[in-house]
Amino acid sequence: MSTFIRNTAIMGIEQFDVFVIGTGTAGKSVARECVKEGLRVAIADKREFGGTCANRGCDPKKVLLGLTEIIHRAEKMKGKGVTKMPEVSWSDLMEFKNTFTGAVPAATENDLEALGIKMYHQSPKFLDENTLSVEGKTVKAKKIVIATGNKALELPIPGRDLPIISDDFLELEELPDSMIFIGAGYIGMEFAHIAARFGVDVTMIDAESRPLNNFDEDMVEYLQKASEDLGIKFIFNAQVKEIEKLQTNYRVKADRQGKEISVKAKLVVNAAGRVPSIDELDLEKGNVDFSKKGVIVNEHLQSPSNKNVYACGDVSASEGLPLTPLSSQEARIVAANILNKNRDKTVDFPPQPSVVFTLPNLASVGLNERQAREKAYDFVVEMKNAPEWFNAKRINDDYYAYKTLVDKKTGLILGAHLVSAEASEMINMFVMAMCGKLDCETLKRMIFTYPSWAGDIKFMV
Repeated sequence: MSTFIRNTAIMGIEQFDVFVIGTGTAGKSVARECVKEGLRVAIADKREFGGTCANRGCDPKKVLLGLTEIIHRAEKMKGKGVTKMPEVSWSDLMEFKNTFTGAVPAATENDLEALGIKMYHQSPKFLDENTLSVEGKTVKAKKIVIATGNKALELPIPGRDLPIISDDFLELEELPDSMIFIGAGYIGMEFAHIAARFGVDVTMIDAESRPLNNFDEDMVEYLQKASEDLGIKFIFNAQVKEIEKLQTNYRVKADRQGKEISVKAKLVVNAAGRVPSIDELDLEKGNVDFSKKGVIVNEHLQSPSNKNVYACGDVSASEGLPLTPLSSQEARIVAANILNKNRDKTVDFPPQPSVVFTLPNLASVGLNERQAREKAYDFVVEMKNAPEWFNAKRINDDYYAYKTLVDKKTGLILGAHLVSAEASEMINMFVMAMCGKLDCETLKRMIFTYPSWAGDIKFMV
């Protein structure tokens, strides 16, 4: 039971044991755990309650992907059993998507209200280390949890207000004939694939020399080829300098190795990346240190400069990737430390898988070759594109590639990188093997179902 003081009003200032900023996966998890232990909890969000993943991120994106999987499979099987491509409707798909997202904000608020959590609909600002200003009120909290997530990076160029962002893409009533994506990271690639499969003429511009700079270069090359097969055009080594609104199009100007180039399209999407959503919090007044990566935290996910503040999820500058499963894990750490005064929980990240939900999927876990060399491992690399393997061949897929890194001394998997129709599921088998410290010989002796994608991992190590 908490030993916190529960004065609810001192000189008109409302008091809380815990004040959570952000209602996504991380924030609402901390709030629920703390209120269940008898603490007085408040939570605030400037946007609709429920956070990015459920409202405008992972979940609705995956719903759209579902239909493109059908389009992709039908196209690949045309003449091999499929005689006519299915008719598709973007508007019907968006209505279906809304059945997943429409009820999220109200349902989230109802759940929080039923737990007795006080809700605010504004981004708070720090006044001092334990005091916030929100909705014109001043509140104090013994502990403050920042779980505001990330937001789209604003382009520092003329015309920055002209492109849409991923939030807007998920609300488009109809698709244009052509689109330009600024940025070929995972968000840009995923939405570009969705648009292209609905017949949109897609061009991607990126300042780097290739897409998905954080993923294995060899695997990305396969995905780039698959994207080009789909009709997506890439312009690399191009720094966007300006966006203009023309009569019926938008024009994007870029500097490509000293030469100005321009591209026109009906719509432009800013997919240049995401940054911590902290600019409205006045963190300096709360003595909360931060960096470009987010709120600086220690091993307890606690601010070293203000011990009353914790940060979890995408906004924390921890070693965790900005992914929903990591947000949940960090939330558990923060809640436990608030309740137990840091006696128990320090952050410890297991192997973290990451997926690009294009078709084919690109998935990765563990080390890449450069990282393995930097850590002085003596390792062997297995790499192949295997469209002749049964699982790829039966769906007539051209891209089924893998690269695995195995420690020669221990036989343990150091990293796995996959491109396939089911890479997002297959990568979880590698996660289990790495977390369970299963060596390759142990994996090879296991009996898996046949024919199945999971069973193929025995031949990849």
